[in-house]
Amino acid sequence: HPWQKDVFDVLKQGGIRQIAFVPDAGHSYALSAARSDPDITDVVLTTEEEGVGVVAGAWLGGQRAVLLMQSSGVGNCVNMFSLLQAAQFPFFTLVTMRGEYADFNPWQGPMGRATQDALELMGITVLRVSDAEEVGEIVQAGLDAAFEAGDRVAVLLGQNLIGRKKWERKQ
Repeated sequence: HPWQKDVFDVLKQGGIRQIAFVPDAGHSYALSAARSDPDITDVVLTTEEEGVGVVAGAWLGGQRAVLLMQSSGVGNCVNMFSLLQAAQFPFFTLVTMRGEYADFNPWQGPMGRATQDALELMGITVLRVSDAEEVGEIVQAGLDAAFEAGDRVAVLLGQNLIGRKKWERKQ
């Protein structure tokens, strides 16, 4: 997936030194590349809300970090987003969307539909990308807004980028 390489290239060139994540197939390229890169520490989380503290702590320690998660994880973070607002930390997250584009799992629908509103209600600027050709530019714009302007930014990666999720039937 060339767009997934674009994501990692922007993170690497943008000085990201830590990647906090709950494992997700949509972020698999960036996670694999981060594990292979001696300059980037990958931090596996038990829940996405821990990632808010990880990226805030990285900033306090002089490093740039990004939180990678699915849209379902945004709901787990809402209370922790208060930390970002209160302390005015820069924040950057990449969110792979679920619950759209004919997702097979009805559990993913409600949070998928509420993701953008939840982020915006917590003071996070939302950028959305659905076209593979625009991924690099939009991720770069989000990273710059976070770390150059001190904003709190989420880039939503549309489910159509990753591909339609399907039930697997066992014979």
